[in-house]
Amino acid sequence: MRAVRVPAFAKVNLCLQILGKRPDGYHELRTVFQTISLHDTLAVELTRASGIELSISGDAKLARAPFGENLVFRAIDALRRELRMRSGMRVHLTKRIPAGRGLGGGSSDAAAALLGLLHLAGRKLPEARILEIATSLGADVPFFLFGGRAVGVGRGDELYPLPDLPRRSIVIVSPRAIAVRTGEAYGWISRRLTKRDAAPKLWRFCALCWSPRDEPLENDFEAAVFPRHPRLAKIKRALLKRGAAEAALAGSGSAVFAVFRSPAQARRAAQGFPNDQVFVCKTLSRAEYRRALSGRGGIGRQALG
Repeated sequence: MRAVRVPAFAKVNLCLQILGKRPDGYHELRTVFQTISLHDTLAVELTRASGIELSISGDAKLARAPFGENLVFRAIDALRRELRMRSGMRVHLTKRIPAGRGLGGGSSDAAAALLGLLHLAGRKLPEARILEIATSLGADVPFFLFGGRAVGVGRGDELYPLPDLPRRSIVIVSPRAIAVRTGEAYGWISRRLTKRDAAPKLWRFCALCWSPRDEPLENDFEAAVFPRHPRLAKIKRALLKRGAAEAALAGSGSAVFAVFRSPAQARRAAQGFPNDQVFVCKTLSRAEYRRALSGRGGIGRQALG
């Protein structure tokens, strides 16, 4: 039977501003997404049996979780219903992006599942419809259909592509003993939100979006998360001392990432965290992201109508 392998790349937020709580209960965001080369791998195969068979390696906790809670399973199931497919699916997810660290691994896996299944089915969907399905799975999922660098507003699911910045080396430090639940982090920050600095922050946000050079990283979650987990602030300071141009919390945490101007400098800095999970990777432009997808099964934007 036909099969495809799809890389599912991680992201960092170069800027993440939280403006307040919306009437629908979600938070209003302004963020700049950037894909990076750290990735999971998703293998999808059509089978003659009915149903979806999902296996996971590289993350024992995720492998034990009910399939109905897994974004890959939900993505495959939603698109299979949309396409009215009768054939079964065998899916294997190889995890490398640490879960629950603010790197978007689950959302990226879901987007890879959508693109992989579209390719296997030999079908196209209108871009608006595939975005609607992606948004139903999670606010970050639509971004991973395209990758590169993009502005996200609303819940983060309203996307606008941005010019790519020069390639940078990235070091990610993921403390094994610290986990931050996104819902809790939003609860912490909701108690700190004010409208007092909205205008200056908007100017900084616009400058970051359109500047052709690196701008300071910004993440509103740091003010709420760092006091509760001081070691994350310590990791950020250590990365800066080791030569990082900038460093910041990844999403709501608990990973911390830093930007370096050379791979050698990044590799040297990574050696300073022997007790943590550490990754050295690079930023991916939108074109590189698309080539990486199309090079492993012939998928990408051509899957969207």
